[in-house]
Amino acid sequence: MTGSRRFTDRTEAGERLGEALRERGTDADIVLAIPRGGLPLGRAVADALDAPLDVVVAKKIGAPGNPEYAVGAVASSGSVWRNEEAFDHHGIDEEYFQRRREEEAENARRKAERYRDGGPDPDVAGKTVVVVDDGVATGSTVRACLQKLRDDNAGRIILAVPVGPPETVRELEEIADEVVCLETPSRFMGVGGFYERFDQVSDEEAMGYLGGDS
Repeated sequence: MTGSRRFTDRTEAGERLGEALRERGTDADIVLAIPRGGLPLGRAVADALDAPLDVVVAKKIGAPGNPEYAVGAVASSGSVWRNEEAFDHHGIDEEYFQRRREEEAENARRKAERYRDGGPDPDVAGKTVVVVDDGVATGSTVRACLQKLRDDNAGRIILAVPVGPPETVRELEEIADEVVCLETPSRFMGVGGFYERFDQVSDEEAMGYLGGDS
């Protein structure tokens, strides 16, 4: 679907995603939101699908001297996505990548444990999992999250996001079993540009959505 309709806020975007998934007849065993911005949407989607809500956590691995440029991403389990283009064209050092992978995997593990109050990862083996975020740009952290679920033997993986550039969405369709993206504008100006309100979500606020306190 093409277009550039703006969402009021993350909750409204999540409600629209939930409606779209219901219309598709999605029968989810669990909804996993990517913290922090994915939690308000995840809560709305989980409520719409009458499914439990949890998190899947990954951290970006930034390039040396340019932390915003993702050379990869790693999930809390250590499952990793590598930006092969970055390795090919920017001469990324393998030792640097592995060191940063270990550091960011530990950061992701700590974050996941904090959100779950020390509880274990949900068992997704053989289950239909809906992964929710507030949008994708390059999709680096999403790719690591999807790889984690593949490694955990999820039965079916559905990625649900409000907005993303067409090229990224096409690439993610090769990783997930299904991608539901409400808006795929050809002129992409960053995820926040498609929201009227896109305030930063604190960890405390995000964890509140896990408890159902939206």
